[in-house]
Amino acid sequence: MEFGMDDAAFIRGNVPMTKQEIRILTLVKAHIHPQDVVYDIGAGTGSLSVEAAGLAREGRVYALERNAEAVALIEANKKQFGLDNVEALHREAPDGLEELPAPDVVLIGGSGKHLNAILETVTEKLVPGGRVVLNCITLQTVMTAISFLRRHEDIYTYDAIQVQVSRLQRVGPYDMAKAMNPIYIITCVKGGRK
Repeated sequence: MEFGMDDAAFIRGNVPMTKQEIRILTLVKAHIHPQDVVYDIGAGTGSLSVEAAGLAREGRVYALERNAEAVALIEANKKQFGLDNVEALHREAPDGLEELPAPDVVLIGGSGKHLNAILETVTEKLVPGGRVVLNCITLQTVMTAISFLRRHEDIYTYDAIQVQVSRLQRVGPYDMAKAMNPIYIITCVKGGRK
């Protein structure tokens, strides 16, 4: 399975999907190793889960999603790519996280207004040196994440980038840039400042 697959490779339905360019940046920031345990919280169609499973070939990816249609899409994409190391869980985080093994990497794409509770639970479980990568669309989510990280600066170091991707779209004889939503990618490492 190649890294950075085209969006068209995934079964999509009417569920939000992390687009190729953002998936690539997110997974590079995540530093997933072959034996890692990965949580994908708010997994949507499972595009990040699928690509994370390709990187964590000997590990396990737990894709948590509250939307039943999205869980069905994760299962369909898991089957399409022949993955046996992805487990789709129909749950609204943080519910169910305490039952899972300790993660090396946590990807957060959707939090359903439960970001603080999710981060509290993840902080307890995340292995030392583990990484949390958040994809934030709204400023409120960014502010919630940064506030949490500042309150826990003894535990986490973090950095954040804002990404704006535009794709060329043909309009008659012209090619125009069609902008996608800007995304903030916040990367946290458990270890904090000494």
